[in-house]
Amino acid sequence: MAPRTPNLQAQRDAMQKLAFLVGKWSGDAQLLRSATEFAELIQTEEAQYKLDGLILTIEGHGKTVSGGQTLLQAFGIISYDDDSGMYSMRAFNDGRFLETEVKLLEQGKGMTWGFTLGEIKTKSVLRINERGEWTEVAEIFIGSQPPKRLPQLMVRPKK
Repeated sequence: MAPRTPNLQAQRDAMQKLAFLVGKWSGDAQLLRSATEFAELIQTEEAQYKLDGLILTIEGHGKTVSGGQTLLQAFGIISYDDDSGMYSMRAFNDGRFLETEVKLLEQGKGMTWGFTLGEIKTKSVLRINERGEWTEVAEIFIGSQPPKRLPQLMVRPKK
């Protein structure tokens, strides 16, 4: 039996629902460095389509406000599987990677993702707010402890 042929047009059409992210963005972020310490960052994000619209890459860099030290580097690749009807992301950060499902928010300009590893779970929510700013909040849940906020950012399109 021959392998299934992907529907490339269906994949491209689905990926166009993420067009709200495409571009260069800059702004502010806070990164949890320890149980109680946050670092203030100058954050940049760049999202662009590759492979003729079949994937979306997102690259983020965060440098400390106080000294310009790079504290956050992340790279993600989002794709759409027309067979399952699901978006997936492979994200790289600090020598690690994860693969997760991405779900679009019903309002149209946002998405959620997360992962589970033993007792640890994360949930991230990205939205474009009413001012056109990209906001992102992540939380970590460890066992029965209350959730803790991880990185959060607000970036605006670069002019």
